[in-house]
Amino acid sequence: MKGKRWESRLLLATYALCFAMFGSLFLLKDPYDKGAIVMAVIICLLFTYGYIIIRKFFPDGDKFIIMFTAVFAVIGIATLYRIDTSIAIKQVVWYTLGMTGFIALVVLLPDLKTFARYKYFYMILTLVFMGMATFIGVERGGARNWVSIGPVGFQPSEFGKIFLCAYLASALKNYRKFVDLIQPAVVVMISLLFMVLQTDLGSALLFFGIAITMLYIVTSNSKYVVGCFLLLAVGAVISYKLFGHVRVRVNVWLDPWADFEGVGYQVAQSLMAIASGGFMGSGIGLGYPQLIPVNESDFIFSVIVEELGIIAGFGILILYFLLFYRCMRAAIFVEDRFSQLLAVGYSTMIACQVLVIIGGVIGAIPLTGITLPIISYGGTSMLTAFFALGIIQKISEDA
Repeated sequence: MKGKRWESRLLLATYALCFAMFGSLFLLKDPYDKGAIVMAVIICLLFTYGYIIIRKFFPDGDKFIIMFTAVFAVIGIATLYRIDTSIAIKQVVWYTLGMTGFIALVVLLPDLKTFARYKYFYMILTLVFMGMATFIGVERGGARNWVSIGPVGFQPSEFGKIFLCAYLASALKNYRKFVDLIQPAVVVMISLLFMVLQTDLGSALLFFGIAITMLYIVTSNSKYVVGCFLLLAVGAVISYKLFGHVRVRVNVWLDPWADFEGVGYQVAQSLMAIASGGFMGSGIGLGYPQLIPVNESDFIFSVIVEELGIIAGFGILILYFLLFYRCMRAAIFVEDRFSQLLAVGYSTMIACQVLVIIGGVIGAIPLTGITLPIISYGGTSMLTAFFALGIIQKISEDA
């Protein structure tokens, strides 16, 4: 009963946040922007419908997972509406598809234990998606990590990380001795090699974070973890020596102001936007998101902090931490080893993605081109995030 009360409070808070943000956007234009209110109503109806379905038909699972996705969707779509209305409308479509997929996974999937035996299927799909952009990809933002098939463009590595988690969960569930780690280690190293060849540093860090976390959960051996970090350090040095793109990213990280009008422009503008917003922000509509590059995806966090303040940035981080906690909670209570590792992998995937992109836009680590889950614009990213969370929601039903 106490949990349901907190769910109701979070639901009401999400309604309030939605109408506060879109209400501010409604007042920005002269005459008033009625489309902002319509957008707020649509979003509220979408996440309310999802919450009711999960609450009514699957009462044993963790309802906070779907509620946190609603909060992130409200923040993301409202920010995108502020930047470009057409992009926000597309994001609503992707959010609808993501929410539909989330519910479908919970409703239609049988017991996840039955999926543990498809190890080699996951392995093949992992390698296919990881390597696809290496051979037929096109370059965007300095990384060769996009594939275009007709009018459709997507990042294969977004799907690759889904299958990588599934493969590692299947391969490591029966771990007994060191030899059981050899095949998974080879698959991870090949995946990382593909990311290096594509100069997709963000995905490389993300996959390493997933692999190292799942390795430690399975073995509880800190020596393996230390060894992996040493290998990472060696690989980072080699990549720095071999690839000019890597050297540029590191040099920009060390001093983005050295070439402000060139390669340092993105990070410098991001830092200035965050600084100009201060603790409380300039207010919705009073910032300058048009000055921030790639503001709808990679740097959307900078747009949010400029107008809503550093306090909003901390709030978003706390919400992501709470989502991570709820996801890991499902892993703790479920008995099936495969389901446990799958929940750990997908939870880590989302957490690492948040840390890597926010770390990049605030200058804590070299910038990498990945999205902020559910908040940033991007269909592939939205669908994979909802897929991962849908699987975790299913696991929480069985915990």
